[in-house]
Amino acid sequence: MNILKTISGLAVGATLATAPMAASAQQFINILTGGTSGVYYPVGGALSKIFSDGIPDAKVQVQSTKASVENLNLLQQNKGEIGIALGDSVKFAGEGNPEAGFPQPLDKLRGISAMYPNFIQVVASEESGIKSLEDLKGKALSVGAPKSGTELNARAILAAAGMSYEDLGKVEFLPFAESVELMKNRQLDATLQSAGLGVASLKDLSTSIPITVVSIPDEIAETLGAPYVAETIPANTYEGQTEDVATVAVVNFLVSSEAVSDDLAYQMTKLMYENLDELKAAHSATAGIDVKNALKGMPIPVHPGAKRYYDEVGVSAE
Repeated sequence: MNILKTISGLAVGATLATAPMAASAQQFINILTGGTSGVYYPVGGALSKIFSDGIPDAKVQVQSTKASVENLNLLQQNKGEIGIALGDSVKFAGEGNPEAGFPQPLDKLRGISAMYPNFIQVVASEESGIKSLEDLKGKALSVGAPKSGTELNARAILAAAGMSYEDLGKVEFLPFAESVELMKNRQLDATLQSAGLGVASLKDLSTSIPITVVSIPDEIAETLGAPYVAETIPANTYEGQTEDVATVAVVNFLVSSEAVSDDLAYQMTKLMYENLDELKAAHSATAGIDVKNALKGMPIPVHPGAKRYYDEVGVSAE
């Protein structure tokens, strides 16, 4: 009887001893994205599948957020393991820029990889008569969620064109889908959306009402400088857009934090690049992702785990 009790006690003790180890083995990965009608969200969904399939015992979730600025602040607070953000937002976060939503430098942020460019896309209803940035004066424009990466882009674009919100008839601070709904209902003249080409919200808009994709001249990119570059929205990206349209773009970055272990950062970086076909299938905007450009223009320190992978494949920061 005593022997049975002893064996039973040992078994319970062994269970209690191993339980915390089993629990700690599970890896939680929270992927910070953006609104569900943007590009960040489906890209985050693809990364979620890649990480779930490739990292044993990983519990991965995708969080819809207000995108760049919120993602970076959440990473600083250890409320996410990895997230997507616009290059100018990442730069402002590293430096600390109160006007951009970063009262203090976010010193815990670590870079994983450059991703794909966000195109600044200004789309107006055809009936508004807006054909240029100058035509936005006195009109109703949605500039994205307050202090989002898109809204930072809107302020920068208008300033480079010699304008401000005061020149507009009305300013709405709304996410992509809500902006489109107001335009459909003739409550808004135009929307500025910083996103990958073919973003779902603007595709929806272009199939609902006649639109004009407004040109942003090359000189705006020259005035703004890095990380902004001159780009083109190819003809037929959206319904009724029959010609190429000049615009500016900003590269997105995949960002993590110093709280994420080197091993996890290494695994996430390696898995992403070993499964690029799966990532690119999630959205056409990601078609140009290339490991050769992974560290190009990185505005914050690279995570040591990511650097380990780049060292293995011969990619440097030059």
